[in-house]
Amino acid sequence: MNRYKCIIAYDGSDYSGYQVQPKKRTVQSQIEAILTKMHKGTSVKISASGRTDAGVHAKGQVIHFDSPLSLPEQKWEMALNSMLPEDISVLSVEKTAPDFHARFDANGKEYRYFLYQSPKRDPFQRKYAFHYPYPLSLEAMREASSYLLGTHDFSSFCSARTEVEDKVRTIETIEIIQEGESISFRFTGNGFLYNMVRILVGTLVEIGSGKRHPEEIVEILEKKDRRYAGKTAPGQGLYLWKVFY
Repeated sequence: MNRYKCIIAYDGSDYSGYQVQPKKRTVQSQIEAILTKMHKGTSVKISASGRTDAGVHAKGQVIHFDSPLSLPEQKWEMALNSMLPEDISVLSVEKTAPDFHARFDANGKEYRYFLYQSPKRDPFQRKYAFHYPYPLSLEAMREASSYLLGTHDFSSFCSARTEVEDKVRTIETIEIIQEGESISFRFTGNGFLYNMVRILVGTLVEIGSGKRHPEEIVEILEKKDRRYAGKTAPGQGLYLWKVFY
């Protein structure tokens, strides 16, 4: 049995998220269906570095699967891409160690979130960025970001629906960059909780708009209660950019 590691990209607009869900179109179910077809009906399951929600995209999601087939890596890539829908792309395939695990071996991730401030809606960005047509203070958002760096209990920035008990995570970098009417948020860290990046962005936007003060981040972290943080930013602006091993 061979184990293969794949880096994949997908447009999450028309999916109910990454993870398999009954009677719903998901990224995982699409890939597993193709792999099962390649194995003549034998079910093939994949494991990913983590799940993404409905409408969320990925530039560098990592998955692995096991197969008795010994195709060259380039053949795997070509075969999968020839059968997958156009909104999923296999960027690379490599044979890896038998004990490699896409989720448990990951030691960090990078997420990016995109927002645009045009006074008018752009129909070509509606599925790929958050439209926020109001002024934002980058200075205030960057100051607030400084309080988020390091190791903290991020319970306040996690969906109440999560089943994870340990909510301590380390954020290594936060970059907020403006180019014209577009603002990008870049987060890197050792791991992120369910909806964490979207709640962080939603809170930073409230600070940038003047509804909150940057130093409120300290109190929000101390409360360890989701009710004290800002709204969850829409899913379409979020991208799983890279997974580190």
